[in-house]
Amino acid sequence: MKTSHTATSSHSMTIPNVVIIGIGSNIDAEENISKMLKILSSEVEIKKISALVKTKPIGIENQPDFTNGAVKIETPHKKKELKRLLKKIEDRLGRDRKAPRFGPRTIDLDIVVWNGEIVDADYYTRDFLRKSVDEVLI
Repeated sequence: MKTSHTATSSHSMTIPNVVIIGIGSNIDAEENISKMLKILSSEVEIKKISALVKTKPIGIENQPDFTNGAVKIETPHKKKELKRLLKKIEDRLGRDRKAPRFGPRTIDLDIVVWNGEIVDADYYTRDFLRKSVDEVLI
């Protein structure tokens, strides 16, 4: 009897994954980022949100500037589950998956840091992303 109690209590003590997600939008950015945060907060625990910054588009330059930032969360989700959740949120907010890779978008959500490990190489090449991630690391 005692072992099943121990197993139950250790299961409920699952250590959450600490994740930093990069955020980007250049279609109704303020509205879409606000909606995304509301949806995300119903699924995970938001710990910290970086300042949002305006950035010039990369690749396709003839489009509105982007609003970028980062959000630090804690979640019991495994990485694959979280990626699926982020895609669902993007779809809910009207993300057009047929649009060009660097084209306009309602919302773009990417896992940048997973439990202290940088998992998105853009962290090293995009100053705005590095600054936003570093801001919420602490």
